[in-house]
Amino acid sequence: MIFKLSSLASALLLASPVVFSQSFDGVPGNFPADFRLRYETNDTDNLTKSATALTLRSRIGYETDNYNGLKVLAEIEDVRSIIDDYAPESSDYDPVADPVNTEINRAQLSYTKEALTAVVGRQRIILDNARFIGNVGWRQNEQTYDAALLQYKKDNIGVTYAYINQVNDINFSERDITGHALNLAFDKLSVGKLVTYAYLVDIDDSDLYYDTYGVSLAGQKSLDDIKVNYLAEIATQSAYKNGDKDAIYYHVEAGATLKGVNLTLGNETLGSDDGKYGFQTPLATKHAFNGWADKFLNTPDNGLSDTYLRISGSVDKIKALVAYHEYSTDKGGDDLGSELNVQLLYPFSKNLSSGLKYASYDATDGGSDTDKFWLWCGLSF
Repeated sequence: MIFKLSSLASALLLASPVVFSQSFDGVPGNFPADFRLRYETNDTDNLTKSATALTLRSRIGYETDNYNGLKVLAEIEDVRSIIDDYAPESSDYDPVADPVNTEINRAQLSYTKEALTAVVGRQRIILDNARFIGNVGWRQNEQTYDAALLQYKKDNIGVTYAYINQVNDINFSERDITGHALNLAFDKLSVGKLVTYAYLVDIDDSDLYYDTYGVSLAGQKSLDDIKVNYLAEIATQSAYKNGDKDAIYYHVEAGATLKGVNLTLGNETLGSDDGKYGFQTPLATKHAFNGWADKFLNTPDNGLSDTYLRISGSVDKIKALVAYHEYSTDKGGDDLGSELNVQLLYPFSKNLSSGLKYASYDATDGGSDTDKFWLWCGLSF
């Protein structure tokens, strides 16, 4: 790690008498806190039992006031299980990726002046839609990075560079890496937002590396009462995994919104190097892509083509989303099954939210049918 602020974080948090408020009279800074109680099931057609998990994620922290652009933030994250009929807590059950533990989630020093921001220490990093670098915020223990980050944002131009030397993943594991992330964004162009990026990830003490270069364009146009949205992205990846490999990635979307209802058709393809290697995204928020059943967190050697149809909208305060996925291999076009996703979100107030989510994966021969269900409530300050 670049440096450890465990002792500082613990001292700051122990010194705070209450965490259920953003600030206290006479105490400089604020005390961010959030809690998420979640019920989750995993019924996979295999030899293990169906999993049931009820877990509570708690985050409490302290952030100083801004002193000439400087701030210090320290945050602890804890995951507890109330119902633990799931792996890794019990090997007899299907997995739920929410192990029980406590860690320093963030411990960072930041400096902001005008258009420039610098952050050093353990921090949350999310670039663009988190397809390549994200925090895996869906899991109870989020993924953070020990890194140095520089951002410059002015007018319609954004430049981000991050040097990463450790990944703190959702399993409370630490991985030493040598990572460089460069992201250039040009916003509010006549055609939308243009982003070009280079993400170079070398897994220390192994023979694995992933060098990814790409460009994306996303935008929205109004045609009378209809809003048209579109996305086009392409990336190449050079990797080493049992020899040098090369693969290509592309993602296209087209959709329309009418009277608050959006319908989008898209395809995301993680290509293959002649069936020997599939395009990988080792630092991504993978749950947000290729279906919520998480059947393709690691791209198969033959690659993955995900064609999907998504419809979303709101009724009063309820936000609804339904998506259908058809999966096949990039090389050979073999059928990999299909999946239905459904989600409902309801905010009780500014600080209190809830949600319901369902994923049903229908496998082809050799795969495992999987049904997952989630119900949760979140409280944040």
